[in-house]
Amino acid sequence: MTLDWISPAKRLQTLPPYVFARLDELKARAREQGLDLIDLGMGNPDGSAPEPVLEAAIAALKVPTNHGYPPFEGTASFRAAITSWYHRRYGVNLDPESEALPLLGSKEGLTHLALAYINPGDVVLVPSPAYPVHFRGPIIAGAKVHSLILTAENNWLIDLAAIPEEIAQQAKIFYFNYPSNPTGATAPREFFEEIVAFARHYEILLVHDLCYAELAFDGYQPTSLLEIPGAKEIGVEFHTLSKTYNMAGWRVGFVVGNSQIIQGLRTIKTNLDYGIFAVLQTAAETALQLPDAYVNQVQDRYRRRRDFLIDGLAELGWDIPKPKATMYVWMPCPVGMSSTDFALSVLQETGVVVTPGNAFGDGGEGYVRVSLIAECDRLAEALQRFKEANIRYQSLPLAVPL
Repeated sequence: MTLDWISPAKRLQTLPPYVFARLDELKARAREQGLDLIDLGMGNPDGSAPEPVLEAAIAALKVPTNHGYPPFEGTASFRAAITSWYHRRYGVNLDPESEALPLLGSKEGLTHLALAYINPGDVVLVPSPAYPVHFRGPIIAGAKVHSLILTAENNWLIDLAAIPEEIAQQAKIFYFNYPSNPTGATAPREFFEEIVAFARHYEILLVHDLCYAELAFDGYQPTSLLEIPGAKEIGVEFHTLSKTYNMAGWRVGFVVGNSQIIQGLRTIKTNLDYGIFAVLQTAAETALQLPDAYVNQVQDRYRRRRDFLIDGLAELGWDIPKPKATMYVWMPCPVGMSSTDFALSVLQETGVVVTPGNAFGDGGEGYVRVSLIAECDRLAEALQRFKEANIRYQSLPLAVPL
């Protein structure tokens, strides 16, 4: 039965097409046909959470009081673990009572922050390409999103000087993300100092997504926004346990920073959810307290995959700089092919799944994102399929049956 008399809210109608939906349809069809898919599309870490985290969760499951409603603001012990982690990693002092808030994953928090602070018509600055929730959350809230197109020539860094004065004067919130999803780009500390000065001058709320804080390689250490003097006066920073600790399905993240901003987010969350299952918070505490040796192992795993894939792609004509962080390779499409056409062609010709760059905004057109979520033997198989299908950087466009 079709409900012709009811239509979705305008906020849904304003969202751009969701490329992942079309990709999911084709993946399902390929599986039905018996094709062995190598899915490098989503940023979904392979493997289990660390054993100490699993053991902590199992023990916490047996505590009867953990099965009731958790505190809206999270347990005191998890908030203390968050602030201790920040002090250990970045030398940043935070008040666990007011400057840290657990989240049902950072995606939830980023979207709810938009609902908490954006009125219809407010101007929001968002880089392009970007993690989709950085622009989809504001769109849902009714914002006018001003996209800042990033370029390879500028190493995918935001050019603050290129933002028109009238836009800067109107802007209310500025979302950004380094190390970057999808490009893998990193930003020097000097950039963080510049964006803090920019936001303070124009009185803009800074929202930094530090999702890949610990997936860094070759001696690189990502910068926390809150390391920068004055940042906490105008900003917050989001983090997740999904990537480093293989806890994507657990839905645990947090936000830290300005207490006033966090209070606004907490207020809207109290009207929309009941917080994180206490068992998961106990497990998350354990994750944040794991020794550096665990993090080093994770970094080594992704670094090996990065080097293997980029070296293999070089044999097929791609000259891709090795990213210093994240779990992604940002791969240009062959000449003359759009992001969507190339991703769909690769899927149909080889059974390898990559994400079209335009899923991350107009600035991602001409690229695809490859997630390093498979071991090197599967990456070798993906590269072999590329060779057999003659998929090379300067190859002719492939046929795309739709």
